[in-house]
Amino acid sequence: PRSGSTILSAILDQNPLIHAEGNSAVCQFMWDIHQAGTIHAVEQLKGNNRMGTMKDIIQRVPQIYYKDIPASKKIIVDKCRAWTMASNVEILRTNIDPHIKIIVLERSVTAIMQSFMKLYKNNNWSEEYMHQILKAMLVPNGDPIMRSIIGINMAKKENAMRPPAQQTFLFIQYDDLIAKPAETIERIYAFCGWEPFAHQFDKIVNAHPENDAYYNLKGFHTIRPTLSKQENTIILPPDILAKCQKIDMLMWGVPPQTPHLG
Repeated sequence: PRSGSTILSAILDQNPLIHAEGNSAVCQFMWDIHQAGTIHAVEQLKGNNRMGTMKDIIQRVPQIYYKDIPASKKIIVDKCRAWTMASNVEILRTNIDPHIKIIVLERSVTAIMQSFMKLYKNNNWSEEYMHQILKAMLVPNGDPIMRSIIGINMAKKENAMRPPAQQTFLFIQYDDLIAKPAETIERIYAFCGWEPFAHQFDKIVNAHPENDAYYNLKGFHTIRPTLSKQENTIILPPDILAKCQKIDMLMWGVPPQTPHLG
């Protein structure tokens, strides 16, 4: 979260061949069907020689979910943090495409938490409540941050086992997306094997905005029309900052500089 996926989706969606929208339920649906077919309904499927039905249903999930997208949109960029999880990657490879490509955005956890805190302040949350929420985000294996880090580490281990030409994951740094958008988008296109397209980075529009009222967070998915650095002077509580810097040290191996990107 807060690593640039909304702005990246809006940029990619400029291409008339690409559809890229907000956080998707496709991964969860596919996982639930897989669980049903291998655990909860396996007796019925095996008893009636219908194990192949599970694959048929899983393959239909993306088609049904995106059934209203124009046929001219040949490429779907499905957004979900859980795609880095090994079990979900295997579902994709087995049922959708053995050569599936996944784009992973990375950002300093310190910067992510600063961005969240700025968002909360803009929504007039109390200091005490903000502190509670920020602490909860750093609980081991918790969503949305710590579980995402587990997925990122899984993806990096997976990539390390394959030669570059056969790697599933492309890692993109948030700062590179903001500072070097053309070069970053070019990397994505090359990785995915797409025909080049001239994107605009000063007239960005989110054509598929998520309903921030549902999250009770005004501005949660608001994007600026132009990619640019925005100073964030938010100071994190000392205990939160210490945990964030420790995570950043473990993830990237260097003490992070205090970020100023909103």
